[in-house]
Parts: sequence; C-alpha cells; structure tokens
Amino acid sequence: MYAFIAFLPILLTIVLMVGFNWAAKKALPIAWILAAVIAVAVWKMNVHNVLAYSVFGVLKAVDVLIIIFGAILILNTLKQSGAMTTINNGFNGITKDRRIQAIIIGWMFGAFIEGAAGFGTPAALAGPLLVGLGFPPLAAAMVALIFNSTPVSFGAVGTPVFGAMSTIANNLQAVNADPELFKMTMTKWIALSHGAVGTFIPLLGICMLTKFFGKEKSIKPGLEAAPFAIFAGLAFTVPYILIATIFGPELPSLVGAFIGLAIVVIAAKNGFLVPKKHWDFPEKAEWHEDWKSKVDTGNVGEAKMSLLKAWTPYILIAIILVVTRIPSFGLKALLSAQQIRIPNILGIENLNYGLQWAYLPGTIPFILVALITHVIHGMTREQVKTAWTSTFKQLTGAAITLFAGIALVQLMLNSGVNNAGLASMLTEMAKTAAGLAGTAYPFFAPFIGVLGAFMSGSNTVSNILFSSLQFETASILHMPQVLIVALQVIGGAVGNMICINNVVAVCATVGSEGNEGKIIRRNAVPCFIYGIVVAAVVAILIYSGFNPLPL
Repeated sequence: MYAFIAFLPILLTIVLMVGFNWAAKKALPIAWILAAVIAVAVWKMNVHNVLAYSVFGVLKAVDVLIIIFGAILILNTLKQSGAMTTINNGFNGITKDRRIQAIIIGWMFGAFIEGAAGFGTPAALAGPLLVGLGFPPLAAAMVALIFNSTPVSFGAVGTPVFGAMSTIANNLQAVNADPELFKMTMTKWIALSHGAVGTFIPLLGICMLTKFFGKEKSIKPGLEAAPFAIFAGLAFTVPYILIATIFGPELPSLVGAFIGLAIVVIAAKNGFLVPKKHWDFPEKAEWHEDWKSKVDTGNVGEAKMSLLKAWTPYILIAIILVVTRIPSFGLKALLSAQQIRIPNILGIENLNYGLQWAYLPGTIPFILVALITHVIHGMTREQVKTAWTSTFKQLTGAAITLFAGIALVQLMLNSGVNNAGLASMLTEMAKTAAGLAGTAYPFFAPFIGVLGAFMSGSNTVSNILFSSLQFETASILHMPQVLIVALQVIGGAVGNMICINNVVAVCATVGSEGNEGKIIRRNAVPCFIYGIVVAAVVAILIYSGFNPLPL
C-alpha cells in the first residue's frame, strides 16, 4: 500500500507525459507537489524538512545545468561560426553506399556529438545531415535514433553517470562506500556491458534501414555489410571500454568516437570491408508519402573554413579533458579544490552542498573553449551574441525539468526522516519491487531505465529518478549494487531510441512530423533487443556469484 502511494508521483509523471503528451518541464513540478503532499500527509514529514531536502535537490541540479549549458554553448558557437557546416560537408564524398554513410554519420559522428554535447543533439544533428545526403527523412530519423544509444551513458562528458552518483550519494554514505571507487567500478561495467551489445548496433541499425526503406524490404542487404558494420562497432567500443576503465565516465564516448571516426573514415575511403555492390534507396518517385519531408529541409550549406580549423574546438576539448582528468598532471586536484560551499541548508545539520565550479566540464573546457572559439573562428559580435542568447533560451526547459526532478528525488530519498515510522518512499518501493521480481530483477532493471528515459527524454533524468531505487532494491535482494545501477544507466541510454522528446525533436528537424508513433513502434524492437541482451549478460555474472564491489 505504502509503496503504491510512494509511486504515485512517478505514475503521475508517466500519465502526464505519455498519456497527455505533457513536457517534462510541466509534469515534474506537479509530481514534486504531489510528493510533498504525500510526504506531509502520509509520511508525516516536517514541512521544514520537505523544503530543505527540496532546496538541496535544486542546488544539486546546478551541477548538471552548468554541464548542459556548456555543451549547448559549444554547439551553438560552432553553428554560428560556420564550423558545423564545414564538419558536415567534410563527410561528403567518402562513399556512395547508404549503409556506410549511415554508419559514419549516424553511428560515429553521432557518438562524437553525444560525447561532447548529449541531450538530444546527436540525432537532431545527424538526421538533417543524412537527409542532405539523400536519405528519406523518416529513414534518417529512425536510424539516427537507433545509433544514439551506446554512447549515451557517457554523453555530455559523463553527465548521466554524474546524475546517478548525485542520487545515490546518501546510499553510499549509509554503507560507508567510497563514491569514487563506486563510480569508477560502475563506469567500467557500464562500458563492458554496452560494448558487448553496442558493437552490433551498427549492423542492427542498417538491417532496420534496408528492411523498411530498401527496394528488397529485407535485412539481407544489411547483412551483406556486416563485416564493415561490426568493424565500425569495434572501432568505437574498444577505445570506449579502455578509456572508461582507465579515465572514468567523462571521456569514453567523446574520445572513443574521435578515435573510431578517424579509423572508420579511412577504412571507408580505402574500401576496407566495404561491400563491392553499393546499396541505395529506391528512386524518390517511388518513396512512400510518409518517407518524405513535410518542409523544405534545405542543404547543409557551404564550407567556409578548413576542416582542421572547424574541428579545433573539439580537439581542444578532448585535450583539456584528458589533461585535467589525469591526477599526475596536478590540475585535477587544483580544479577540484575550487568549491563554493553551502553548509547546513535551511538549518538542517550535515545537509551540505558544494559546487566544484572549476572542475565541472561545463566551465572547463566547454565555456573556456567557446570563448577561445569566438576568437580563432573570427566570429562577429552578433554571432557571439546569438550563440549565448540561444543557449540561455534552450536551457530554460532543462532547468525547470532538472530543478523539479532532482528536488523530487531528494525528497523521496530523504523521506525516511518522518514521524510515521516509515522507511523512505524509495525504500518502500524498492522492497515491493524486490518482492515482486525476486531473483529475476536483473531482467527488469534496464527497462526501469528505459521507462525513465522514455518519459523524461533524458538518460540523466532517468538516472536521477531511479538510481537510488535500483541501489536499494539490489541491497534488499543481496545483489551487486554496482551492477544493478549500471543496468539502470545502460537502460536510460537505450531508451533514447524511443524517448518522446528525442523522437519529436529529430522528426521536427528532418520535417517528418506526424511519424513519431511509427518511429517509436519500430525502434521499440532494437530497444527491447538491446535491453534484454544486456540484462542477460549481467544476470549471468550475478547468478554466478560475481560481485566487482562488495558493499
């Protein structure tokens, strides 16, 4: 009974967003209000405590917002300077085979943008680029979303992992666990699990492409390109796993894709493993009506600067991140020490907030590199102004969503401080989930992450909503918490294939509005395959008694 009552704010969020198509920025504040009412009326919490834990959640959201701001600012800066057009045009002329084009742009370039910017930008960038090369808009939207999965857990320099860590901080403190060790161990197993399945995502994506948009209506042309597709999968996942294991969550997608992109482009140019027979879509006259764009998507524009100059900001980002994340250089400790502290929030003892403003990637390198780019790309005052004002406008919705979402989670997480003698709302839900799923829970864990991403449009928000629930459920079932939370993070990434926000955004950018339901239904297939295979891989480890970090 109490578990169901505790679940009501999350259920309300699902109903409002899925049933009534509300935006997260509208649904989550109402969910927080409901959680506050439940906390006071049922859990008998002190109103002062409800406000304190909610304020703490709002402050925790600032960390994530700074990263998002920096990521969007870099993207808008490159758009305004013309660098993004140059980068896009640089992909022309590599190959005429649509399967290979989809892999290079949707998988490799999309992964790089995910690593650098995240938050729905990869599919929204890759989709129009594919359309510019001659893809049916519906095909471009579908395949770009499928490919935007494996890199997402480490998108925007690790933001989803930091979102999960911010939520489970109290859980780790309760069991005297080292947060840094937990983060690094979880990062490793997220990468290994993703790698086991993600290596084959390029192949799955092009099979979906040939099945739904080829003359043959078959996966056979997709399978014919299997050697190159698997090679492209490995070109990303191998460095991705190595970087995650050595450096942590900030760099795997960004640097892994940077390395993989170079390898795959060189291979494609030299015809390595590329099928001898090129595959293409039917003539435009034969396209189904729903394949076509409902608006004029135009072209990708003309290149106005050299490729090296256009790529320089991303090269600087990668270098600065590496230098500031390796302890032996000394900058990591220096930047981490720069902190703004707010102790005893609203008078609650030990409820402290610290903002490591200099260590957040949103400031260094993102904002720093954006400022450098203004100069090296010779941007006009008007271009700089547009980049900054557009970024602030784009941040508004994300700010409301994150303020309300993290406040909601922190309130539910700390609701154990009550006069009703109840465990926290998340603990009550965890107990019930553990009782219902039992030993089969590893097969449910990633789909909780998928659900969170589907309804919120973000792996980060999904992790903020459900990571603590996953941790507590694993504790109750005596399962490795680090592996179960890893499944949550992976599920939140996989959910990007079908999440409402991303589907709507990419359909809008390629002019395929009205086809959102069709894409969600089709992409639900690779989403389910990904989730269930990852669950099986981790379940085998758990059932064999493996625990990489006993707590």
